[in-house]
Amino acid sequence: MTYEAVQECASFIREKHTGDMPKVAMVLGSGLNSLADALENATVLSYADLPGFPKPTVEGHAGRMLIGELGGKPVICMQGRAHAYEGHPAEKLAYSTRVLWALGVEVLVLTNAAGSLREEAGPGSLMAITDHINFSGVNPLVGVNDDRFGPRFPDVSEAWDKKLTKKLQACAEELGITLHTGTYLMAKGPNFETPAEIKAFRVWGADAVGMSTVPECLVARHCGMKVAGVSSITNLAAGMQGELTHDETMEFGAIAAVNLEKLLKAFLAKIA
Repeated sequence: MTYEAVQECASFIREKHTGDMPKVAMVLGSGLNSLADALENATVLSYADLPGFPKPTVEGHAGRMLIGELGGKPVICMQGRAHAYEGHPAEKLAYSTRVLWALGVEVLVLTNAAGSLREEAGPGSLMAITDHINFSGVNPLVGVNDDRFGPRFPDVSEAWDKKLTKKLQACAEELGITLHTGTYLMAKGPNFETPAEIKAFRVWGADAVGMSTVPECLVARHCGMKVAGVSSITNLAAGMQGELTHDETMEFGAIAAVNLEKLLKAFLAKIA
């Protein structure tokens, strides 16, 4: 999607939301819709009405942008996301993040539902993302680079901002919430991983696995935004438990969302 298309969409959003535009945005993953419902004084925009926006097709992804206040602090919440496994081209996965950048967002908080590769980080727990492995074969920065978005070869040696992660940890400690930390691996999906793949991922240093988030992080860093991330652990990965289902993802995502909502409210109060 072109720079001009991104700016056109941002202008459309500014017409619909006449107040100040927040500097912080959050992308909410599977089972995390309750956080968006907690927003106050919100301008609600359907992705279907936003020019050029990819439309999510997965249960648990409502497909709405909400601009309002969480705990009295201004924030944009993206309720749902598009995934590569839905058939969207890689460049399309960059679009919503670039629109947030065009709106003036400086900090992007990414959340997702993920499977844990560690027994001690079980279903219903939370993990702050400190690094990632891109095993998806998908990179939204592939193609002709537009320098107005960012450089041809962006540095991602600190893709996940260390200072923001420390603030997440401090908030969790104050709230009495256990917040694991680790490396998130993105597989393309839509199938869950095989036990052999999980064994390989563990050797590589992965702590959790999912099917999203990395493209948004890459695009945000390309644009100069700071990124923090939290995975809601919905299951133990293949070979560590019984059959994996999306219903389980939704169930334990909802359990983790209770603590995640508290955590993100406290985090937003520190950085907004």
